[in-house]
Amino acid sequence: MITAQEIHSVKLRFGIIGNSPLLNHAIQVAMQAAPTDMTVLITGESGSGKESFSKIIHSISTRKHGKFIAINCGAIPEGTIDSELFGHEKGSFTGAHEARKGYFEVTDGGSIFLDEIGEMPLGTQARLLRVLENGEFIKVGSSKVQKTNVRVITATNVNLLKAVEKGKFREDLYYRLNTVPIYVPPLRERGEDVVLLFRKFTSDFSEKYHVKPISLDEQAQTLLVRYPFPGNIRQLKNIAEQISLLEEQREVDAETLSRYLPAENSRLPMTLPNNQGKSEGMDFSERDILYKVLFDMKKDMNELKKLVLESYQSGGLNQSIIQKHSGLFEDMESNLAPAENKSDNSPNYNVPLVLESQKPSSVDTDEYEDEAIEDIIHEEDDNSLSLEKKEKEMILRALRKHNNKRKYAASDLGISERTLYRKIKQYEIDQ
Repeated sequence: MITAQEIHSVKLRFGIIGNSPLLNHAIQVAMQAAPTDMTVLITGESGSGKESFSKIIHSISTRKHGKFIAINCGAIPEGTIDSELFGHEKGSFTGAHEARKGYFEVTDGGSIFLDEIGEMPLGTQARLLRVLENGEFIKVGSSKVQKTNVRVITATNVNLLKAVEKGKFREDLYYRLNTVPIYVPPLRERGEDVVLLFRKFTSDFSEKYHVKPISLDEQAQTLLVRYPFPGNIRQLKNIAEQISLLEEQREVDAETLSRYLPAENSRLPMTLPNNQGKSEGMDFSERDILYKVLFDMKKDMNELKKLVLESYQSGGLNQSIIQKHSGLFEDMESNLAPAENKSDNSPNYNVPLVLESQKPSSVDTDEYEDEAIEDIIHEEDDNSLSLEKKEKEMILRALRKHNNKRKYAASDLGISERTLYRKIKQYEIDQ
């Protein structure tokens, strides 16, 4: 049984600050797993300190005299990660001027820490699974099977089970890695540890630059503990160093501290990596999202126009037409109630129609109806969802609205006049 004193000793050795139960439990699990060769999966948010736990496991294991290498799988290009991990033979690919040993060969007898394991390509995952099950690997460009005796420690900040469901991570590899799970809590779940860490960072800053350390009053400490810190320990250290550098008063109150804490609802939208965005079909810019909304509106408008056209051709809104286009009235149940006290037996509906008095008075009625029908038919024949085509249409409408004055058209479109000029040339728009 691991005692509290042993956990405290590990904290001192590896510079871990804090006394929260979740943190102590994570350290205890790491210490229990260290003497074995079992594979460990460390989970936790980015910046929560997962790499420190991999060092704990290696340093108090029987492999502590062997090599330890930490690798960020997300930072290695997909085309070279196999070569980095397993090595390659001379001439196996363009640029392979000599044979190279991979990390699994170099760390034989030691430990290898694979951070961001969720970013590992599927092909490499299959190779890793073979290492974990048989201790075997093959260099890129070779047919010779080699043996290695490496302790594998992995970490991720994504939900691997969801990645398995989406086909982005091998299920067999997940269960092979998750032999010993360790959860590293984010800063917002560690309570008073935030104040201890802040004090540690400001103390380090004062020693390094020979200034008086910053202290927080009681209200400032309460504010610090309540803040969620989405960037975890990295964000806290950044804020501590900012305050230590910029504040002349070395005792900071809550009002002063609040100026360094970003608003909780002001997080910037995260930009997905290209490979992740494309695989999930979510590589949208703001303009693409706007167009998607417009396309949905266009679809509803086309349905409405079809309804009006059929109504005009049949002489009225009969029951069959309304039932055919029932999707338009899903949120208008009150308007779809049958009208009461009608003399005939056919059901009628209280659907609002365009009144004759609402037609433009300056246009002949027959001409107005002919143009409306022509527009409807034109819209039905043109259902292309091309982004370029819709963009060109919007530019043309803006130019017509402002009598071809690019300055006002650009302002209306929300783009610069220079961008508008480039788009006009791109789409060969005659002004």
